[in-house]
Amino acid sequence: MPMQTIKQITKQNIINLGVVLGCALFAVSSVQAQSLNSSIQTQTKINTDAKRSQQKISNLATQTQNLLTDFRKVVNETNGLKVYNKQLEKVVTDQRNEKQSITHQLAGLEATNRGVTPLMIDMVDMFDKIVESDIPFHLEQRRDRVVKLKAMLDRADVTTSEKYRRVMENYIAELEYGRTTEAYRGQLEDGTVVDFLRVGRTMLLYQSSDLKRTGRYNIETRAFEDLGDDYRLEIKEGLSIAKNEKAPDLVPLPVSAPESAR
Repeated sequence: MPMQTIKQITKQNIINLGVVLGCALFAVSSVQAQSLNSSIQTQTKINTDAKRSQQKISNLATQTQNLLTDFRKVVNETNGLKVYNKQLEKVVTDQRNEKQSITHQLAGLEATNRGVTPLMIDMVDMFDKIVESDIPFHLEQRRDRVVKLKAMLDRADVTTSEKYRRVMENYIAELEYGRTTEAYRGQLEDGTVVDFLRVGRTMLLYQSSDLKRTGRYNIETRAFEDLGDDYRLEIKEGLSIAKNEKAPDLVPLPVSAPESAR
């Protein structure tokens, strides 16, 4: 075979081989490009899925934190309710005990009322007798007290304790008369206006403003009687002392003898 022909064949083979290699390289490049694109897509998908997963995790973490906060709040409220319920049980128990105590007191009060009411009636009757048998000072005023006390005992709108308080209040006022001295203006049975001098519950003297009449209430005769001029100055001085016009001093006054001595 001529040399030139061999060269031509060899050259042609080399060209063909280059074409083949070029095609092969192109094919390899295409495969690598496709593989790279596939890897990029896969990585992108992984990143997207990872982002979505992270978002879900964050949402779940937020929900879990919210649930934990709500749980703690419920626990605190429950503990508070337990403490409140325990305290409420103590209050209810105390109220029950108080109710029982009040029930017992009412039962005792009813028994006390049954015993106190007759006592108050007797006290008012005795008060009436004291006023009528005593020397007649402030007689109308004291009789009016007796009338009001008797009317009060029949009233349903006044409690037993209030009735007892008022009865005792009037008794105390009567006791005070026995420890005091006073001068006041009034009238004798005949209408004469005089100044009365009361010394405790033992003496009731009188004197007119013109000094023409001076006298006393006679316990024995239970009537007023004139004394003439025997005690005119003494009673006048006694009235001045009782009116705080003079300093206290010893004044001789006509005192009735005790009943036992008579």
